[in-house]
Amino acid sequence: MRDNPGRERGVALLDVLIALAILGSAGLSLTALLRQSVQAQAAARQAEVTMDAADRVLAAMTLLGRSDLDLRLGRHVVGEFSVEVMRPERILYRIAVADVDAPGRPLLVTVVHRPEPGMP
Repeated sequence: MRDNPGRERGVALLDVLIALAILGSAGLSLTALLRQSVQAQAAARQAEVTMDAADRVLAAMTLLGRSDLDLRLGRHVVGEFSVEVMRPERILYRIAVADVDAPGRPLLVTVVHRPEPGMP
């Protein structure tokens, strides 16, 4: 039944080489996936640090009184952020905190109420 025993060994060797190639490509895919997940985690950590800092700036700005907010109307650089204070109504102030590199894309925005002097 066996015409050429060396031929069967060649087929077995070919099967082993194909299996190793499949295993190697799977290993490379897994390595790439792990690298991407580590990069995504680092980016998320950096975004969290940035948002924490932006939150501190926004909290400080919301504590300002009416006269201090009037002095800060417009866009100003505060540390690593661009802070824009607008007054859409007489008693409302809109405060937006954005990255200095992208001032048109705010990270955090709030509106605060500051009554005029003599108003209840």
